[in-house]
Amino acid sequence: MRYIPFIMIMLLLGACAYNNEEDLYPGGSGACDTSRVTFSEDVFPIIDNNCLPCHGGSSPPLGIDLTDYSGIRQAADDGSLLGAIKHQSGYSPMPKDAPQLPECQIATVEAWIKDGMPDN
Repeated sequence: MRYIPFIMIMLLLGACAYNNEEDLYPGGSGACDTSRVTFSEDVFPIIDNNCLPCHGGSSPPLGIDLTDYSGIRQAADDGSLLGAIKHQSGYSPMPKDAPQLPECQIATVEAWIKDGMPDN
């Protein structure tokens, strides 16, 4: 009987484990809208969170600097950005030593590239 409050607290804390839409509804309808992708609102946050820890700063690996639009556009133009995040053969899978990005994030970057990589 004295364990019931403890069990209730653990159940409540466990309910907070999934706190984003992709975890809650993987592949669900409407979960990934790539119809109006922008660089500043959609693409740069993905790069910032997943790529800049290594590909930023004064000495990025292989000179691949993704700190701004110009560097990201260059990697997108030569195919290395999409090849790396999709873990395609011939490209170093990125993020390094981490799982592949969520499908929606990859689709977002791909939609931006297909749309001509607008700087907005």
